[in-house]
Amino acid sequence: MTVKTDSQTVFVIDDDADVRDSLKWLLESVGLKVQAFENALEFFDQADVNQSGCIVMDVRMPGLSGINAQKKLPEHNIELPVIMISAHGNVDMAVTALTQGALTFIEKPFDDQVLIDHVHNALEKDRVRRFRQGSQIRMREHYESLTRRERQVLELIVKGLSNQEAADELQINRKTVEGHRANMMAKMQVDSFAELVQVAISLGLLPGFNTAG
Repeated sequence: MTVKTDSQTVFVIDDDADVRDSLKWLLESVGLKVQAFENALEFFDQADVNQSGCIVMDVRMPGLSGINAQKKLPEHNIELPVIMISAHGNVDMAVTALTQGALTFIEKPFDDQVLIDHVHNALEKDRVRRFRQGSQIRMREHYESLTRRERQVLELIVKGLSNQEAADELQINRKTVEGHRANMMAKMQVDSFAELVQVAISLGLLPGFNTAG
């Protein structure tokens, strides 16, 4: 699955109208879709955050500051990457933003290309995250479609048991295990033992292994 760039949105949040317009023009000039908001509350109320994208947000704004708005993102189930910008940056502010999960902290005035590069990086991170989430959901759906016996065969096979050993473990004949294994592989949409092991690791069926990183 590939998320196209034109299906992604850069959400610009800045109380300065001139800055909003400038950022919107800059990002649209390189083919990006942009939605601009005067403050974070307007963003929370109006933005369609279910689509892929990223947030470019000013740190200091009247009402809800960028730092506090960043804290509220999880409350709104928003996982979009955040790029913080500020004309009044300081070390403490930058550390706070980055500790809370911002990808980067950029001080105004900044080089246009620097911002564009950071935005493209943020969009790519969100694209990859959504792809992985979609893959995980599909793998879970495939696993849920298995019968109880097919799940038992899967778990024994990925632990290294042969068809005969699995048959002995389940107290059924080898041909029956082979049939369950073939059905299970088809439902899981994998073509090899190696693929099956990777899926099992991703689903947490093999304790002690993970796919982090």
